[in-house]
Amino acid sequence: MKKRFLGCFNRSVLLTYLGVCFSLYGMFRVEQMRVAILCLIGAAICDLFDGAVARRCKRTEQEKSFGVQIDSLADVVSFAVFPFIILIHMTGYVRSAYGIGAVYVLAAVHRLGWFNITAEEHAGYYDGLPVTYIGLLVPVYFCVTLLFPGNWQAFVIQVLYLLFAFLFVWNFKMKKPRGIWYVCFPLLAVAAAAITIFA
Repeated sequence: MKKRFLGCFNRSVLLTYLGVCFSLYGMFRVEQMRVAILCLIGAAICDLFDGAVARRCKRTEQEKSFGVQIDSLADVVSFAVFPFIILIHMTGYVRSAYGIGAVYVLAAVHRLGWFNITAEEHAGYYDGLPVTYIGLLVPVYFCVTLLFPGNWQAFVIQVLYLLFAFLFVWNFKMKKPRGIWYVCFPLLAVAAAAITIFA
């Protein structure tokens, strides 16, 4: 029977799509940076658990392949384009931020492309810094700016984004989070969200 719509529709991609929705809303509300940061945290939490949810679903090989592609495309939106917009806004739209942001996005896209063709070769570790870690690193930096305000913020965040871009493509190995880290990461995200709301 011919399908009415293209693609695979099952529970395994719902969290991935929810993460994209968080990111789109965060872009829309970027003038209210606290809301945008909370949306980035939401996207990161969705990404952290979407794989675990997918593995619990009974899927065909086609559905698995589709899920991998959708996850990577969602990462471009949530952890490349969305952080770029956050960078531009947090720096007050200075010209240098556009150039640094472009380098950051290109490095993120490059890393995701490489990950897509090599993911099955590396069990237990990542090559380079995963793009999705930005969903936690940028909120932590934002919390620091709330706790220690000053004129240093625009310069430092640009340096950080250049560092992120370098780490995306640098050839080093990083162990994948397992066990207790699936508790630590959400707790750190909750702490960052609490500071973002109440600081």
